[in-house]
Amino acid sequence: MSDIVVAKRYAKALFEAAKEQNAVAQVETELTEIVQTIQDHAELRSVLDHPNIDVPAKRQLLSNIFADRISPLVMNTIKLLIDRRRQSLLPIVLSDFVQISNESLGQADATIYTALPLSEVQVKEIADNFSRMTGKQIRVQTVVDPSLLGGITVRIGDRLYDGSLAGKLERLEKSLKQAQAM
Repeated sequence: MSDIVVAKRYAKALFEAAKEQNAVAQVETELTEIVQTIQDHAELRSVLDHPNIDVPAKRQLLSNIFADRISPLVMNTIKLLIDRRRQSLLPIVLSDFVQISNESLGQADATIYTALPLSEVQVKEIADNFSRMTGKQIRVQTVVDPSLLGGITVRIGDRLYDGSLAGKLERLEKSLKQAQAM
């Protein structure tokens, strides 16, 4: 069975358990913290991925690091992944968990790229517009990207809404080249 299918099953089971406990947001936060910590610390990642380090030692290590900061539900899921030597699937499990959670709760994650920082009012207005357009509650992350020159680009899932000056110039250049070719 492919890793993608396996990760989706773990994410779905974790989501169902979290939903029963009314802890979906908490579980997402905890999973994000664990994945980020593992990604940020190469030594920890190498210990977890090392085939000669036994499973109980890996479990104990994660318990020592996270026991006071994460729920038993998340800790048990992490331990299960370690027991089955699938800890490398954790980032995929997180991604799938967020996707399942968003679908179930009628939410969508949006990343707003702008050339200059936006005020909270501007971010809220953009989120409200996309919320009306998608019919979902929008959770926003903003990224400043000076290469856009002006305007905004918004990514929601696999959709990209490009209202940037750089994007408009690129489309104009493309249409001029097509007109020249005729």
